[in-house]
Amino acid sequence: MDDVPAQPWRNGGGSTRELLVWPSAGDWTVRVSVAEIDRCGPFSAYPGVDRWFAVLSGAGVLLNDQPRRVQDDVLQFAGEAAPDCRLIDGPTQDFNLMHRRGRGRMSVVSAGAMLRARARWLGLFTADGGVLVGPSGSHTLGPCTLAWLEAPESMDCRFTAAGSARGNWWLMLEED
Repeated sequence: MDDVPAQPWRNGGGSTRELLVWPSAGDWTVRVSVAEIDRCGPFSAYPGVDRWFAVLSGAGVLLNDQPRRVQDDVLQFAGEAAPDCRLIDGPTQDFNLMHRRGRGRMSVVSAGAMLRARARWLGLFTADGGVLVGPSGSHTLGPCTLAWLEAPESMDCRFTAAGSARGNWWLMLEED
C-alpha cells in the first residue's frame, strides 16, 4: 500500500490511498481506500453513495458520538449522512468502501475460510495480509491489500489470514 500515493480528503480532515476506483476514476461504481484520519471533523458528503467504514488501527473514532474501534465490524451508512468524526486518542487508519446506488448490489461480509462466489465482481480486502486461493491458484497478499476479480461467476475461494481474523472482508457486487 505504501506505493499508492496519499491524496487529501475533500474536507481536509485526513488523507486516503485509493486501492480501487472501478471501472474508471471519472465515473466510478466502486471505490475502495485506506484512509488516515488525523483530526476531528465531519466526513465528506457523498450523495447517492452507500459507504462501509471500519477502523484498522489506532484507538478508534466516535461517529456521531458512537464509538468505532479496531475490533468492531464494518459499519454501513448513507454517503449523504457525512457523520461527525471525533478521534478517541490520536490518529487512526481506516477501511473505506463506497458504492454508487443504482449500479448493482454491493454486499460486504467477513472473510471466513471459504466462500462460494456468486457475484459478478468479487473483491477481498485484508488488513493483515494472508493467502487467497481461487481458480487461478494461490496468491499471497500483503497488509492493507485488495484483490479484485471481474467476472468470477460461480467459484470457490479460500482465504487464510496472516494475522487476526478481523479486518478481512469479501466485497461482492452483483448486477441488478
